[in-house]
Amino acid sequence: MRLLYLVRHGQASFGKRDYDALSELGHEQSRVLGRAFAARGVVPDVVVRGELRRHRETADGIVEGLAEAGVDREVPIEVDAGWDEFDFQHVVEVHKPAYRSRAVMMADLVRSRAPKEKFQKIFEDATERWTGGESDDDYHESFPAFSARVRAALLAAAGRAPEKGTAVVVTSGGPIGLTVSHLLAGDASLWAQLNKVAANTAVTKVINGRSGISLSSYNDHSHVEHDRALITYR
Repeated sequence: MRLLYLVRHGQASFGKRDYDALSELGHEQSRVLGRAFAARGVVPDVVVRGELRRHRETADGIVEGLAEAGVDREVPIEVDAGWDEFDFQHVVEVHKPAYRSRAVMMADLVRSRAPKEKFQKIFEDATERWTGGESDDDYHESFPAFSARVRAALLAAAGRAPEKGTAVVVTSGGPIGLTVSHLLAGDASLWAQLNKVAANTAVTKVINGRSGISLSSYNDHSHVEHDRALITYR
């Protein structure tokens, strides 16, 4: 039996010019998770991450946290672009073309009394259009194509750890939610609902055993519950 821990990246820099960079809090969340893994005896044989900066910085933080907790063996880090998040900015821009201008988007959100809530509503409407299947040709990557590459990445990760070994996969909420939806429902029907509750550095445990790949737990963020300031969702 192999264990896979799918980790959503730490808090990114929402509203900043480079969203992909972790915030200071995101870096701390990542180190906290590494220390929590060590305390539970979870020492990965390999860490697999997507290509995005927030994936790299989160993976580095986890390894740093493991070392801080006394883990003295080197943990290899491998890169698999299959775990990258879908291009949510492009998906939003197809739905709302005016947002191709970052200045227009930020000005529009700032005018709102609740900019994060307004962006969340636009994001949900945009992804609903993307997943609907009626406008696949409008996107650089259709939802079926996204689903196929995440499935391939899952199968690859499931085979990366040695037998009875452990792999930690650092990715984003989209790929994790899609994986969980398929494991629970056999399709993407739960994806949108799962995305709404995904916490930063939350851990989803997947088991690869004799009967195949199955879900053990989703969105566990107990490692940050001791400090409310560490619990974030974007």
